[in-house]
Amino acid sequence: MVTAAAVHDLTHLLEHAENGQVRSELYSRVYAELRQMAAAAMRRERSDHTLQPTALVAEAYLKLTGGRPVSWQNKAHFFSSAGRVMRQILVQHARERGAIKRGGGLIKLELEDSIGIATEEPARMIAIDQALAKLAAIDARAVEVVELHAFGGLTFDEAAETLALSAKTVKRDWQFARAWLERELRSGA
Repeated sequence: MVTAAAVHDLTHLLEHAENGQVRSELYSRVYAELRQMAAAAMRRERSDHTLQPTALVAEAYLKLTGGRPVSWQNKAHFFSSAGRVMRQILVQHARERGAIKRGGGLIKLELEDSIGIATEEPARMIAIDQALAKLAAIDARAVEVVELHAFGGLTFDEAAETLALSAKTVKRDWQFARAWLERELRSGA
């Protein structure tokens, strides 16, 4: 059980993440959760993927904190950003793989509540990323839900806690995003 003092301490670390020593302490505090998010994202990737969860965590953390001042509002803001960055890293890897293996055909989309978005094919991952960018203009919160649930591996209850929403609202956002993405990807295919 996470105590209020522990959440306050983490919030303090997030607020002062531009300090190198604090950044190191922050990494040790959030590593386990980031590793779980990365492992969940990698379970949906192809089995021969060259990126491992540990490398995904390291790359995501560097992108989140490296080289520029960071101002995290709270834990939800940090983990939402982490989910977004992990998605961007996976999309970049898919683009690189797609550049090697160009292929045509239809893009198959599988959205399942239990495992999120299946992203074994690079073209599918890129199409999903483009569709999420369009959805962000319509409903940014729904995109956050997709990033936390599908890419971050959080349950609806965990995503609700992270976003300070009810689980019912998160499920409703997920259902909307899922339907919108399916329609968008089918019309684009």
